[in-house]
Amino acid sequence: QGDPVESGGGLVQAGGSLRLSCRCPRIITSVFSSSAWAWYRQAPGKQRELVAQVVGRGSTNYADSVKGRFTIVRDYAKKTVYLQMDSLKSEDTGVYYCYREDASQMGSWGQGTQVTVSS
Repeated sequence: QGDPVESGGGLVQAGGSLRLSCRCPRIITSVFSSSAWAWYRQAPGKQRELVAQVVGRGSTNYADSVKGRFTIVRDYAKKTVYLQMDSLKSEDTGVYYCYREDASQMGSWGQGTQVTVSS
């Protein structure tokens, strides 16, 4: 299916928005639908942490620090997973990684995309 590929990172001022995208180049619809998807981030000097995930029929889970500001969306038509990030804060700065786990619990990571929020 190929490893996930992220895009959409960049530099934004505090209070602004960004939308990250995650696609697997050769994924078929059935595998896309049955996979669990997640966004993680890693800030400088810190461990990688879960930001948001979508599993099953659409159940979502968010880190407390992003609840109410970030939204994870699974677009079946485009076979793309988005992370809409609003009201960004300087502490949201980091490298954001897309993670996919298939039905047999095999996982794969993307290379990451840098998000920098200036205060």
